[in-house]
Amino acid sequence: MTNQANSQAFSFDVDANGIGLVTIDMPGRAMNVLNPTLVAPFAELVNKLETDASIKGLVITSGKPTFIVGADIDQLTQITSAEEAFKLCEDLKGMMRRMEKCGKPVVAALNGTALGGGLELALACHARIALDDPKAKFGLPEVKLGLLPGGGGTQRVPRLIGIQKAMDLITQGKELTAAKAKEMGLVTDLAANRDELLAKAKAWCAANPKPSAPWDTKGFRIPGGDSKSPAVVQVLAIAPSMANAKAHGNYPALTHIMSCLFEGCLLDFDAASQVESRYFAACVVSQTSKNMINTLWHQLNAIKKGQSRPKGPAESKVKKLGVLGAGMMGAGIAYVSAKVGIDVVLLDTTQDNAEKGKAYSQGILDKAVARGRSTPDKRDALLARIKPTTSYADLEGCDLVIEAVFEDRGIKAACTQQSEAVIPATAVYASNTSTLPITGLAQASSRPANFLGLHFFSPVDKMPLVEIIVGKETSDETLARGFDYVLQIGKTPIVVNDKRGFYTSRVFTTYIMEGMAMLGEGIHPRSIEVAGLKAGMPMPPLALQDEVSLSLSLHIAEQTRKDLEAEGLSLPVHPGFAVVQKIGGEHKRIGKKAAQGFYDYSGKEKSLWPGLTEVYPPKAVQPSQQELVDRMLYAQANEAARCYEENVVRSVADTNIGSIFGWGFAPNQGGALQFINAVGAKQFVERSRELAKAYGPRFEPAAIVVKQAAEGGRFEDKL
Repeated sequence: MTNQANSQAFSFDVDANGIGLVTIDMPGRAMNVLNPTLVAPFAELVNKLETDASIKGLVITSGKPTFIVGADIDQLTQITSAEEAFKLCEDLKGMMRRMEKCGKPVVAALNGTALGGGLELALACHARIALDDPKAKFGLPEVKLGLLPGGGGTQRVPRLIGIQKAMDLITQGKELTAAKAKEMGLVTDLAANRDELLAKAKAWCAANPKPSAPWDTKGFRIPGGDSKSPAVVQVLAIAPSMANAKAHGNYPALTHIMSCLFEGCLLDFDAASQVESRYFAACVVSQTSKNMINTLWHQLNAIKKGQSRPKGPAESKVKKLGVLGAGMMGAGIAYVSAKVGIDVVLLDTTQDNAEKGKAYSQGILDKAVARGRSTPDKRDALLARIKPTTSYADLEGCDLVIEAVFEDRGIKAACTQQSEAVIPATAVYASNTSTLPITGLAQASSRPANFLGLHFFSPVDKMPLVEIIVGKETSDETLARGFDYVLQIGKTPIVVNDKRGFYTSRVFTTYIMEGMAMLGEGIHPRSIEVAGLKAGMPMPPLALQDEVSLSLSLHIAEQTRKDLEAEGLSLPVHPGFAVVQKIGGEHKRIGKKAAQGFYDYSGKEKSLWPGLTEVYPPKAVQPSQQELVDRMLYAQANEAARCYEENVVRSVADTNIGSIFGWGFAPNQGGALQFINAVGAKQFVERSRELAKAYGPRFEPAAIVVKQAAEGGRFEDKL
């Protein structure tokens, strides 16, 4: 190899037995990725492998903690045509195929995580030895960005493990441990440490001087049968309908993956590989992948790198955390904090309640132990970090206190004052409120500069977002420390300013309210619920209102009405609220917690309450599904645009990620503001005005979008 190629992306050394060792270590990057910096010199290396008789085999490993984490997404976003995407794919696979057919052993020594194109490169090797590290992950997660594996993954995986297992793995973007990957047949062998890893890889080369891939061997058959096999035909017959039941046609990559598997497993490997390239190209140029990459890659990474964090304050870590209220939210906050090594004081009004809050962590951990995902020692160590108590004195020495009690100003004020009497003057105090303005709650504090909101989502251990609310007097130092804590516990922070309903609660409400307004208009409840799913939402609006509970919505509305009256203002009335009052108030059907709301509940089963169509008889002429979908998406996107316009949210990235991670706005649309970008401001304004004319002024387009339509422009952060 040339010295230049070595210095660019990897080193290359040949031992006394003629086995070459490639150690990939791309400069200026925390992780290796497949891009021209690596692929161009690697292609030269493959040429050398083919032509240099002194090289008897090749071992590929990484000089970083991970192997290769996938393709360079930045490179993919620069592709403007399907032809360009197809060529990129074919060039990469041509190089991999030459390596696979060179007649010499090539072994991937996987010293850490190998995802996407990184795993595909390993699959093009004749064997894969993986370090048995529980932190290492192996998989093809491209579908999560609206893409499919374009480096041969949809063809090599089924030829190794069978079509059905391949379909599960690729359509769900599953990530496997090394042990599970070996059990499935994706990994050849495991190693306990790096020395053993390289020794086993070189030994495999020595033992297999002239290997070939299974699919290049005469008489090869796909495990479990090809696409014509009766058992596989059954799987392929129902797979599209099963996928559509979850995706509702919103994710074209799913269909393209299934097409790759079906068509490719009828053909020889090289023809099948070209089929994959065509479907990959279709994914790359689709609006869905552009939406998802823009938000779930570029914008999410910007947030994690601290885009919304004040630049001045030094990074901080929480060592001791106080949690006030051991209900579901408080218990969840205690668990995710103890999980990363933070000592937690979990305080409630009775010791029994505090112990029950700790038992929430015990339940999660017992399941993990039973499933082999943890050990009794690790469980006990985590539980030892959570101290249940009724004494505020135990909060002494806390860096951060999070209040997660009932949404009542008086109770919250008492918690603030009792905590501040004990905690250090430098400690940060946060409220987990989802609705009450932070500036108002901070009036009970003797140190409002140290006061902010940390709005978690339920269930805390599963939901990835925390909404950080900045009060009128919250300091940059306090915001930075709150931001650092959210990253410390592995969550995604967004920063919002202190306006009523903040961001997520305010916009989320428009979705469920629109669903209830439809019910009040005489639209069939089943049509409403199907439209919610077709819109790409994880749960339909009436079912979601049951989860939130109608009684809570009535309570919040009453609290908001009082607050606004105190300010000399009146509560804006949404047509959906009359439905909440009728079903929750008059009919006393308050939601899932009472086993009756818009649905009837029996154990894990639920069905729409038959009485709904008696209270709200369906009108004779029903609107189209698309009309309902538009109403749901436009209501949310328009309100999100207003929040951005009013500086409730501070960035486009926070607005988009908050909408997806906070309440589940259609991920295929890339977030609420990206939805407007994709539709186009001009068309969004036109459609919004049509909806406003038909259903009321709540659909009038936000002024910022009207301006974009007139002058050109889109929602994007100036970085």
